[in-house]
Amino acid sequence: MVITNRLGITDSPTLAREEERISKKAATTLFEKNLLNDMPSGTWTTLQRIHTILFQDIYDFAGALRSVNIAKGNFRFVPVMDLAEAVRT
Repeated sequence: MVITNRLGITDSPTLAREEERISKKAATTLFEKNLLNDMPSGTWTTLQRIHTILFQDIYDFAGALRSVNIAKGNFRFVPVMDLAEAVRT
């Protein structure tokens, strides 16, 4: 299953390559423009902003608190039922 994306990609290997390419470019911009300097460290708001910057060109949900369980390869992200609590700590 491939996550619905703004790129219209329907196969996992291609999406993984494009996600890596685009997010690395965005991460470079994040550091080169010192965008992290204006963000308080260790906050949910900052994490959301970073996620938005890295993935906004790929996914509509970039930076949003998700409502579905997801995994990438063999790694499972925090279950939705525990997510609200996880971001508060």
